[in-house]
Amino acid sequence: MPETTSPRTGLLTRVGRLTARRRRTVAALSLVLTALLLAAAAGALGSLSLSRIADPGSESDRARDVLAEQFHTGPPNLAYLVTATAGTVDDPAVRTAGVGLTNEIARQAGVAEAASYWSRGDSPALRSKDSRQALILVRVPGDVNAARQRVGELAERYAGSRAGITVQAGGQDEVFREIGAQARADFLQAEAIVLPLVLLLLIIIYRRVSLALVTLGVGIFAVGGALAGLRFIAAFTEVSTFAANLALVMGLALGVDYCLFVIARFREEMAAGAEVADAVVAAVGTAGRTVFFSGLTVAVSLLALLLFPLSFLRSFGYAGVLVVTFALLGALVILPATLALLGRRAVRPVAQQPAGSGRWAALATAVMRRPIRIGGAVLALILLLSAPALGLRFGLPDARILPADASSRIMADQVRQNFGQEESDSLYVVMPEITDPARVAPYADALGKLDGVAQVDTYVRDGGAYLTVIPAEDALAGDISQLVEQVRAAEAPYATVVGGTPAEMSDWRAALTERIPLVLGLILLLSMLVLYVATGSVLLPLKATVLNLLSLAVMFGVMVWVFQRGNLSGPLGFTATGVLEASMPTLMFCIVYGLSMDYEVFIVSRIREEYLRTGNTDHAVATGLQRSAPLVTTAAAVLALSFAVYAAGGVVYLKMIGIGMAVAVLVDATAIRGILLPASMKLAGQANWWTPARTPLTGVGVGTSGGRRLVVGRRRRFGGWWGLGGGG
Repeated sequence: MPETTSPRTGLLTRVGRLTARRRRTVAALSLVLTALLLAAAAGALGSLSLSRIADPGSESDRARDVLAEQFHTGPPNLAYLVTATAGTVDDPAVRTAGVGLTNEIARQAGVAEAASYWSRGDSPALRSKDSRQALILVRVPGDVNAARQRVGELAERYAGSRAGITVQAGGQDEVFREIGAQARADFLQAEAIVLPLVLLLLIIIYRRVSLALVTLGVGIFAVGGALAGLRFIAAFTEVSTFAANLALVMGLALGVDYCLFVIARFREEMAAGAEVADAVVAAVGTAGRTVFFSGLTVAVSLLALLLFPLSFLRSFGYAGVLVVTFALLGALVILPATLALLGRRAVRPVAQQPAGSGRWAALATAVMRRPIRIGGAVLALILLLSAPALGLRFGLPDARILPADASSRIMADQVRQNFGQEESDSLYVVMPEITDPARVAPYADALGKLDGVAQVDTYVRDGGAYLTVIPAEDALAGDISQLVEQVRAAEAPYATVVGGTPAEMSDWRAALTERIPLVLGLILLLSMLVLYVATGSVLLPLKATVLNLLSLAVMFGVMVWVFQRGNLSGPLGFTATGVLEASMPTLMFCIVYGLSMDYEVFIVSRIREEYLRTGNTDHAVATGLQRSAPLVTTAAAVLALSFAVYAAGGVVYLKMIGIGMAVAVLVDATAIRGILLPASMKLAGQANWWTPARTPLTGVGVGTSGGRRLVVGRRRRFGGWWGLGGGG
C-alpha cells in the first residue's frame, strides 16, 4: 500500500486542534502578549551598544588591564584634531590655545588622561606634516556604554572654533559611537520603509487585506519578541546595536515566510472541501512540520555564532534564536487561531491548479529533460558570478565604515592624509616588572628600527615600564597585524604583553579566524542532520549543502566585486578599503546558509510528500516545485526587499549585509532552487530517496502497485518520533 502523510497525529496536530477550538482565547492572549512585547521592545535600542573590538582574555586584553591597574593609563579613545587658522601649531598664540584646551579637557569629569602635542614636548607623532595641525589624545575609562556616552558629550562640547584654532573630534570610541547612532537611524528608516512595502506586497499576493495584516502582524510579533529578548539579555551582557537591524529584517522575513506556507496549505485543504477547523489542523500538521524544521535549520546556523568569544557576533546568535522562536510561535499558534476565526474569508476564490501544471512545473519538466545541458549552463553562470570571491582579503575596520560626511570620519580622513604616523593607534609594549631600567633603552631602540615603526616612547614607573610603539603611515595602510607580530616576536629583556588598538584588532581577527572552521563545520553537520531528519534521505542533505554553498559563493563574489574592489561605490555612497572586515562575511555565511536551507526544507519537503504519494520522482519534483516555489520566491522577494533597504543606510556594514544577502537570497530562490535543484534530482533518480535499511529514523522500503513504484513498508517518521506528526 502507498505511504501517505497523516496530519491526524502528533504534537503539531494537537496544537492545530487546540488553536482552532480555542481560537478566540488564543487570539485575545496573542494581542495582549504582542502589546507587552512591543512595549518592552520600545526601549531596546537604548539598551544595545556597539562593543569594543576586543577578544576577552587575549594578550591585548591583559595589556589593557595592566596599563589601567599598574600605570593608570591606556589607549586613548577620544581624539581632537586642532588646526591653526593661521600659521602653525608652534606659533605662540596657537600654542597657548592648545595648551589651554588640553588642560581644560583634562579637568573634565570622567577624563582620566589628556595629552597633546604641546604637553608631550612637541612630539613629532602628534604634529601634521605641514605643522598646521596637532592632536590632543584623551582617555575616558569605564564600561563601553558609559564611556561612549561621555565621549560623545565631550566631543560635542569642544568641537568647533575658538581663538586661533578649529577643533574636530574623533578617535576610536567616537567613531563607534557614531556607527551605533547611524545603525539606530538606519533601523528606524528601514522600519518606516519596509513595513508599508511588505504590507502592499502581501495584499497583492493574498488579495485579502485581512490575511496581509495578520501575516505582517506575525512578523511584527517576531520582531517585537526578539527586541524585547535582546533588551533582557543586554542587562547581563553586551549586545550589539546591529542585532536590532538583524531582528527587524529576519523577524519580518521569517514571519512572512512561515505564514505563507501555512496559509497556502490551509487554502489547499479548503479548496479540497475540508471544513475550516479540519483545514487548520491539516495545515498545522503538514506545513507546520515543514515550518518547524525550517526554523530549526535557521536557528542552528545562527546558534553557532555563540561559539565565538566575541560579543559582537554572539549578539547575532541571540537575535537569530529569538527571531526564530517568536516567528514559529506566531506561525504555529497565533496564525492558526486567526485562520479559524476568518474561516472562508481567508480563501481566495480561484480554482486550484491541477497537480503538475503551472509555470514552475513546466520549468522543472524542461530542466529534467536536459538536466546536464541546462543545469550545466546555470552552474557555469553561477561560478562566473562567484569568481571574484577568489580574491577575498580580510582586513581591519576603521572610520571609513561611516559615511564621508560623518564628523569623526572627516577627522580620521584628515589625520590619515596629513600625519606621517598616528599615535592614537600606538602599540603598548608593557613590562609589569623590571629590575634595571637601563636594559629598557636598547630594547626600545631595537623596536624603533623595525619596518613600519615611526617612533618609540619609553615610560618607566611603579616598578615596571611600558613603551608606545607608534606605527608609520604605510604600516597602518597595510596589514597592521604584521607589525603586531614583529613587535611581539622581538627579543625583550623582561616579560612583556603587547596591547593597544592595533593589537586588539589583530587579536580580534585571530580569535575569529581560529573559530571559523569549527563554527562552519558545525553548521554544515547539524543542518544536514536536520534535513535528514526532515526527509529521511541521505543524499538530499548532501546535495542541499552543495547548492547552499553555491548561493554563498555568489554572495561572496558580489561582496568582493562591490565592497572590496569598490565597484558601485559612487552610487552606493561608500569608500572601499581593498579588504573586508572578517566578522561580516562570517555573519553573512551563517545567516544566508540558514535561509538557504530554510528554502530547501520547504521545497524538498513538498517534493518528498508527492513522492511518498506517487512514487514517481519526476512527477514529485514538478508538482512539489509548483506547490512550493511560488511561495519560496515570494518569501525571498520579501526578504530581499527587507535587506535591500539597508543599501541606502549610512554604515558600510549594513550596506554589505543588505546587498550581499539580497543577491544571495534571490539567486538561491530562483536559479538554484528552480533549475539546479530539479536538474540534480533528475540526475540522482531513485538515489534521492535512499536511506540506511531499517534505521530507527525511517525504515523506508519500496514496492510497486499498478506499475508504479511506491514507498511502502516499515517507516517510523522522525517527525512522528518527535511527536510532530504529519508530512511536509
